[in-house]
Amino acid sequence: METVAHLGEHQLLQRLKSYCSAAVGDDAARLPVIPPGWETVITTDMLVDGVHFSDRTTSPSDVGWRAAAANLSDLAAMGAKPLGAVVALAVPPHTDVAWIEGVYQGLQAGLQTYGATLDGGDTVRAPGRSLTVTVLGEVLPERVWRRSAARPGQALWVSGPHGRSRAGLALLQGEIQVPEPLATELRLAHQRPRPRLDVVPAVPPGPWAAIDSSDGLAIALLQLCQSSGAGARLDWEALPLPTIAVTGEQARQWGLYGGEDFELVMALPPAIAQDLCQQFPESRIVGTVVVEPGIPGLEPRQAFGHFVP
Repeated sequence: METVAHLGEHQLLQRLKSYCSAAVGDDAARLPVIPPGWETVITTDMLVDGVHFSDRTTSPSDVGWRAAAANLSDLAAMGAKPLGAVVALAVPPHTDVAWIEGVYQGLQAGLQTYGATLDGGDTVRAPGRSLTVTVLGEVLPERVWRRSAARPGQALWVSGPHGRSRAGLALLQGEIQVPEPLATELRLAHQRPRPRLDVVPAVPPGPWAAIDSSDGLAIALLQLCQSSGAGARLDWEALPLPTIAVTGEQARQWGLYGGEDFELVMALPPAIAQDLCQQFPESRIVGTVVVEPGIPGLEPRQAFGHFVP
């Protein structure tokens, strides 16, 4: 095994440069200026070993892909188009260089799949492994989506099923067993989530409300309504909960609170929401925005809290 301590920082950076764009090579990267009339969107997400990934459930390449997906999903929730990214990597000296290269391979693949480039970053020695990715995007002001834009009478639209990532994690941890090809589908849902940037160009321009559901469908619905000073009435039978691997109350819990599904939750005029259901067959209209605050029957419980005792 070739470790970082054996290879050295300079040689490590030379290897990692091959995963980056031509902007890398100096003390800082130069990027094109955002065109006039557009706005810059920026988001950052950190992944920490033992909190967001582990060797048991996530390959190095999957770690990199998930780091890209987490940020790209935030851009999708703003209606933005991704441009480029930087990454800060922290690892102990005994870290296998092959693990680091795998992370960068996955990160590069995740970014390139959605039209973004890796434009530099930093490496540092640390007691544990972590990576922090920052992604830049662009959006026209009239197409910006905000959590606070939901209005009474609008339909609550969800872009796809929830609970698959949690089922994939359970499969990887040996909690459940399912046959192929379903097993592969669930593992990929957890290890290779797909940010819903495909939804962005399909939605007509407008000041719509949106949020990504990486923290769980329930918390996304609650935060969207709270930010808008509104409430919602849900169609419980329409919720896109998993019908595979688990059923009943466990399916409901994984669907609402499992997290890491990286779908979009939007408040839209009913006609637009209905049209999107035709374009995206797995999407659903799950309720209606109302004036009265709160969502009856929905617990304000997050899928995961970093600072929960």
